[in-house]
Amino acid sequence: MSAYEKMTVPLPSAPTDGEQSFLNGSENTLAQFGEKCNNDFSENTCNVSEEACEKLLRRMQDPAYLPTMSMRELYSTSFAGRPPIIDGLLHTGAYLLVGAPKVGKSFLVAQIAYHVSTGQPLWGYPVKQGTVLYLALEDDYQRLQSRLFRMFGSNTADRLHFATASKQLGKGLSEQLNQFLRQHPDTKLVIIDTLQRVRESTESYSYSSDYDATGQLKRLADANNICLLIVHHTRKQFAEDKFEMVSGTNGLLGAADGGMVLYKQKRTDADAILDIVGRDQQDQRLYLERNQETLAWELTKTETALWEEPKDPLLEKLNAFLTPEQPIWSGSATELKRLLDWEEAANALTYHLNVRQSALFELHQIRYCNQHTRNGSRITLQRESSSALPIDHEA
Repeated sequence: MSAYEKMTVPLPSAPTDGEQSFLNGSENTLAQFGEKCNNDFSENTCNVSEEACEKLLRRMQDPAYLPTMSMRELYSTSFAGRPPIIDGLLHTGAYLLVGAPKVGKSFLVAQIAYHVSTGQPLWGYPVKQGTVLYLALEDDYQRLQSRLFRMFGSNTADRLHFATASKQLGKGLSEQLNQFLRQHPDTKLVIIDTLQRVRESTESYSYSSDYDATGQLKRLADANNICLLIVHHTRKQFAEDKFEMVSGTNGLLGAADGGMVLYKQKRTDADAILDIVGRDQQDQRLYLERNQETLAWELTKTETALWEEPKDPLLEKLNAFLTPEQPIWSGSATELKRLLDWEEAANALTYHLNVRQSALFELHQIRYCNQHTRNGSRITLQRESSSALPIDHEA
C-alpha cells in the first residue's frame, strides 16, 4: 500500500520556505485541516510527494510525537465556522439546557425544535431551517402528541423527528445518531432529553466522568457540524451564579460550547428567566412568560441587546464585487488584491479570508475556497444564489 493510500485524511500543501512543515494534529484535526474550502468546491487530495507523506506518517507513529501548528500555518488554514442555528442564541456545538424538574424545559426544547424544523423565527431571532431529532427519553408518544398539539395545534413539521428510547453513551448511541445524520444530511439540531437517560448509571460522578460525557457529545456535534442540545437538571442548593446550580461537577459545562439555565423566582410563577452563556455569543438574560393556553414560552424582554458584529471592509468589498452578472470569480490573491484596490499584502488578504470565510458566507452568502493547484494557490468566490457551475480547480 502506498503512502497515499495509507493517508486517511487529505493534507493541504506545505509551506515552501525551507523544510516542508505539515499541519500536524490528531486525526480529527487533520481532517479539519484538509478542508480548505468552506462548501466543497472540489475534492481535496494529498498534493505533496509520496516521500513527504511517508515522512509525516513516520512522525505520527512516534510515541513522542506532539502535534503542533505554527502561527503561519494557523492563518493559512480555512476552518469551518460555527454558524448559528438561532442567531444570537444557539450555534453549532454542544449546549446544556438545565433547570429544575417541571420548570418547563421540555416545552422550551419542543418550541426550539419546532422553530428550527420549520425555519420560523423564535422570539424574533432568525432561525436556520433544518431537520431536527428530538430524543424525548422521559416521555412517550401519546404525551408528546398531546403536548405538541396544545402548543402548535394542527400545524405539523415534516423535518421534526422524535424517539422515546435510545442506547447509551459508549453503548451504541453514537452509532444511532450517526446513522440518523447520514439518512438526514440536512440535520441542524439534535436534542437529548435528558442527559441522565443516556449516561451509564453509577453511584457517583467525578469531574472527569462529567467532562467525558459532555465531551463525547461535543465531538459528535463538531464532526457533523450540528447543534446538540442536552437537557439536564439543576441541583437543589441555591447559588447566586445560576450556572453553579448545574447538577454534577463543573466538568459538564466545561466541556460544552454553551449553556442555558431556565429558572423561576417562585415555583408558582408563570414567568421565568433564561440565562445564556456560550463561546460563540455574548452572555444574555431573557425574560419569558408562559402562555396559559398553549404553555409555550413567550419573550417579554431581554436584559442584553443582541450584539451586532461591526462591518468588515474586505467582506463589504467582496459583496459589492460579486454582481449578478459576475457571481463567480477565480484567480490568485495578487489579482484579487489589485481588483479590490486592497492595501494589504496578498498573503495578508488570504489570511483575512481564511479567518473570515464563515462570516463571508453567513453575512453575504458568498462561498470561499483557497486551493493549492499545480500552478500555485487559487482563490474561488461564488454567491450561494448563483446557478452557475463552480470552477474546476483540477483544470
